[in-house]
Amino acid sequence: MLTKGNSIGIGIIGSGFARATQIPGFRACAGARVVAIASARRERAEAVAREFEIPFVGRDWREVVERADVDLVSIVTPPSTHLEMTLHALAHGKAVLCEKPMAMDASETGEMLRAAGAAGVLALVDHELRFLEGRRRARAMLRAGEIGRVRHAAVVYRADSRADAGRAWDWWSDAAAGGGALGAIGSHVVDGLRWMLGAEVARVFCQLSTHIAARPGDDNGEGGAMRPVTSDDAANLILNLNDGDLNLASGATANVSLSFVEAGAPLHRLEIFGERGALRVEGDGALWRAELGAGAWQRVETEQGELVNGMRDTGWSRGFTRFAQEIVRALQEGRTTIEDAATFDEGHRTQLVLDAARRSHASGSWATLERA
Repeated sequence: MLTKGNSIGIGIIGSGFARATQIPGFRACAGARVVAIASARRERAEAVAREFEIPFVGRDWREVVERADVDLVSIVTPPSTHLEMTLHALAHGKAVLCEKPMAMDASETGEMLRAAGAAGVLALVDHELRFLEGRRRARAMLRAGEIGRVRHAAVVYRADSRADAGRAWDWWSDAAAGGGALGAIGSHVVDGLRWMLGAEVARVFCQLSTHIAARPGDDNGEGGAMRPVTSDDAANLILNLNDGDLNLASGATANVSLSFVEAGAPLHRLEIFGERGALRVEGDGALWRAELGAGAWQRVETEQGELVNGMRDTGWSRGFTRFAQEIVRALQEGRTTIEDAATFDEGHRTQLVLDAARRSHASGSWATLERA
């Protein structure tokens, strides 16, 4: 068992986003060591282990979870694997950081939530954008009433990373594995709105699109045969919000546009419009404010946040740099909570919205949220 003040041993499951962001982030934390890694493709795990001098490569992910020197299991794998891995880690008394979306549906996230409660350990979802200073400042400004009651929010995510029809089929192309724009970015959007506004989604209308219907081969190199794409590469949502404890967003609406197949400059923007003005947060955390009637946006100065050497300069990387430090500090101090971090309960509530969005798409009508 971990005791306060000990060096924190971290086990990583996954070798994609984990290699680009999580491993560098954790390695930069004082008092933390990445001690083990496993991946569905062992050769990838071995390559990452050599690059970052990780001493142990598991033959499968269970070997990482069950090691005595692993205090935190970071699950950075397709959503279809999250339930089994999380339950196994919790059963072994390990703290868990689970990549978003938390799981495949609310029945799975509910099971994970109950298991985490029984285990009594730190159990979080990787919504690292909460730790961008611009978002934290915007949240504080909203709570201080600086733009009044919220009327509407708009979120746009635009990228062309999957616009090339020649890009190989991979798990992201497979709805059964949890691939798709709604899970990948929609989970961040829903979490961000809930966290920023202190409100819940009451109803959702959603259209999911698959613009590229087939891709060649797969990421295991199985030749060039075309395989069907079953996941969405774009998602458009309309949300109706219920007020929360803050009495900040009663009756507010939100429009969300997400696409991985749109050319041009990438864009990730959250705008919140209130009675007396508006706030805008860009993907890198830059914060802007507009006064009602001014007709222009004004920059609000905030710290950009630390970036670990070797990471790509993105909001995700800067957010995770700070988040990783908070995780390690909490474990060193024996805490099972972190202020502002997304808990399993919050991950479950976000999943309820994603499930409703999929029901709406299937029916072509509004879907009302089920109770948490």
